[in-house]
Amino acid sequence: MRCPYCGSIDDKVVDSRLIKEERAIRRRRECLGCAKRFTTYEYVEDVPLMIIKRDGRREPFDRQKLFNKISLACHKRPIPTSRIDQLVDEMESEISSLDNKEVPSKQVGDLVMKHLQQLDEVAYVRFASVYKNFKDKSEFMEELRQLLE
Repeated sequence: MRCPYCGSIDDKVVDSRLIKEERAIRRRRECLGCAKRFTTYEYVEDVPLMIIKRDGRREPFDRQKLFNKISLACHKRPIPTSRIDQLVDEMESEISSLDNKEVPSKQVGDLVMKHLQQLDEVAYVRFASVYKNFKDKSEFMEELRQLLE
């Protein structure tokens, strides 16, 4: 770190503290050249996760939108809101851990279906019927047949 007073690059950290809801670090430094103190702030650069829609548009990942879609699929099912929130946390973590910061919506939809299938079969079928855009009852029945196997 370059001293703002004398330009020296030799300094020592006197104090470090987490600030701004632990998303930044405040460091108090002392220049070894001129002995003056100065403060620096370090922030984690947050690169937003982008979702690539089917039509090619890109939009920022929206946790609330994911929560709403899953809640809709789980409507009137014996699944507490806290479990849906936990499920969304798990999926958000999985999506964020991917190397790519641009994720196709199909990948997100497939992930939702995988998790819903393990959580509740009725919620899974509800989500799948909208997500896969079934054209007629035969496609719907085929999905149910696969689920029963």
